Amino acid sequence: MINIKEDEKLNKLNHSCAHLMAQAIKHLYPEAKFWVGPVIEDGFYYDIDLGDKVISEEDIPLIEKEMKKIAKDGKRIVRHEISKKEALEMFKDDPYKIDLIERMDEDTTVISCYTQGDFTDLCRGPHVESVKELKYFKLLKFSGAYWKGDKNNKMLQRIYGICLENENDLNEYLKLLEEAKERDHRKLGKDLDIFMTHDLVGKGLPLYLPNGYIIWETLENYIKGKERKLGYLHVLTPPLGNVELYKTSGHWDHYQENMFPKMEVEGEEFVLRPMNCPHHMMIYANKIHSYKDLPIRIGEIARDCRFEASGALKGIERVRTFCQNDAHLFVTPEQIESEFSSVVNLILEVYQEMHITNYHFELSLRDKNDKVKYYPDDEMWDKAENTLRKVLDDLKIDYIEKIGEAAFYGPKLDVQVKPAVGNEYTLSTCQLDFCLPMKFNLSYIDSDGTKKTPVVLHRAIFGSIDRFIAYYLEETKGALPLWLSPVQVNIIPVNLEYHLEYANSLKEKLINLGYRVNLDDRNEKLSYRMRESVIKKIPVSVIIGQKEVDNNTVSYRLLGQEETITVSIEDFLNYLENRLNNKE
Repeated sequence: MINIKEDEKLNKLNHSCAHLMAQAIKHLYPEAKFWVGPVIEDGFYYDIDLGDKVISEEDIPLIEKEMKKIAKDGKRIVRHEISKKEALEMFKDDPYKIDLIERMDEDTTVISCYTQGDFTDLCRGPHVESVKELKYFKLLKFSGAYWKGDKNNKMLQRIYGICLENENDLNEYLKLLEEAKERDHRKLGKDLDIFMTHDLVGKGLPLYLPNGYIIWETLENYIKGKERKLGYLHVLTPPLGNVELYKTSGHWDHYQENMFPKMEVEGEEFVLRPMNCPHHMMIYANKIHSYKDLPIRIGEIARDCRFEASGALKGIERVRTFCQNDAHLFVTPEQIESEFSSVVNLILEVYQEMHITNYHFELSLRDKNDKVKYYPDDEMWDKAENTLRKVLDDLKIDYIEKIGEAAFYGPKLDVQVKPAVGNEYTLSTCQLDFCLPMKFNLSYIDSDGTKKTPVVLHRAIFGSIDRFIAYYLEETKGALPLWLSPVQVNIIPVNLEYHLEYANSLKEKLINLGYRVNLDDRNEKLSYRMRESVIKKIPVSVIIGQKEVDNNTVSYRLLGQEETITVSIEDFLNYLENRLNNKE
């Protein structure tokens, strides 16, 4: 997708098109008043007060038609500079513009506005020369938006659109949008019965349905199995804690705005936890450790809660409660290199098995000139950063250095994935931390009998399982690999009277081998049941007819293919096993 904001020409086109839309709306709804209409990464929007009028799907083509009419008229877009006093007089009947003007800096002496025909709006610009240049646009969607983003204010109506340079670019963009809709995990989650949300439960609090929980549990078992082989010890900790715990960790002072409000119970103050590090610090502190005990790798699929603004919530990708595939590795300074290397290798192994290919590594380092943001220990920083560099270089991994992006307490490695839909984001991470162990007075007895402070590696391979499921659904369009599919095999007997018994025996055999199987014994046509199997994106559909019963065979069709393959039951089982082993 194009980033409209970063392209100078497209930015100007979309800025101008926002005004064109506002002018068209003013023609159609003379009572309309306008708040702001900025350019965003994927186009523009305008927030509008239409009084009692509520925009519907039927209104959008009418607005577009009026926009085309205005553009065809070809009026020039003219910039004017006026004083603050003149601006207040010009927009005296528009409370939204008055609010903008009054909130401008006291030393503002000149305010710019742009006029096109019968429409004038406040704006810094720049704009194109004439509305005639605005030919290739599309209004995309609409929603409600509180004035100034404050839920205590009036709800305005927000209309989104995009404007591009030519018809081909616009058509290609609209195709990408259609593709994005088909891949949207919220649509797939509903179609495939994976998760649901309901305002009665609460915004940002998804409910995983049986199909969704199968995916969840399979991922949990998969990553825990890999961690156990590497010596991780899994724990279970509560999703809330005493406020004092977070004061000790520093989260209360630096992260409170992202936390839910504290609760007072029997004289104690509790808060839903935003992350798991403090709990794991306490588990380490539960007993005395020798250097021989280290590294200690504590892992957990841990429930966390963060207060996200309602406008930022999105399916299971951005939620208010989620589970992290979290771990904290307590190591000696000498073990940093080997443990960091092990984490990177685990990430690479998981990505290979999950067929994740579109990603890159970013190494976040401190800005040496910033003496305020970072923990003040030059020797520690230099050694830590060089250690992480060495591991990545030894593994021959390409990476980008991001100066000034490190956490306060140490450098970190992020793995950025480029999803099929939308902008790239961090999936996996590993952060070095010298500070939190000191805040909790953690120690180990070194070989010389002295107490030393361990170093902690915070790491997450899947990130949050919720976001990973959203990512993977969109990558696969919901056509999950066999090992991860809620239903792996769908058995469809052609005739219930003659073929059901054989179908049931095959189902029982597969279930006993651990496969997730559905038997579609509905009294519906074969074609209907086959089509349903495709809609539900079941990887393997088995058709049982008289030939299969007589020859003790299986005929199956793979999702997305038209060919029907007939094999012995033994060969069919071998085929399934090979797909599972290859994570296909």
